[in-house]
Amino acid sequence: MVTINNFKEYKSFEGKTIGVSNWHQIDQEQIDKFADATLDRQWIHVDPERAKKEGPFGSTIAHGYLTLSLIPYLWKQIADVRNVKMEINYEIESFKFGQAVRVNSEVQLQATAKMISNLRGTVKAVIQAKLIIKGEEKPAYTGDVIFLYHFA
Repeated sequence: MVTINNFKEYKSFEGKTIGVSNWHQIDQEQIDKFADATLDRQWIHVDPERAKKEGPFGSTIAHGYLTLSLIPYLWKQIADVRNVKMEINYEIESFKFGQAVRVNSEVQLQATAKMISNLRGTVKAVIQAKLIIKGEEKPAYTGDVIFLYHFA
């Protein structure tokens, strides 16, 4: 994990990979809870028997939005941004899903600082987020998340 205390330190990562998170296993319980929370109970996510027999993946898969919702959790394992009065999840853009995440797969987030800018005291960080699936060549997704920080 890296520690970032101010704009200058954040800017030093621009164009570089900041780091990767720990591995996180997505199990059926997490998929089911996400399905309940979002009211998206499509069988490919919540019916293991049907998914095994009829689905193209041989098992259930995580919702795409479930994998996206892991970004804040996994990001906090990569960077400890300190001295912040307020942090805002500002935007996500240009996300492309490369492949499905099968149940019980392990994933980790790789974060690269694409652009760090100071907008009159507000730091805008454009972070390329790539969700890696253990044992797979293609990532689950790649796209940009944008955070705004108000440093103390």
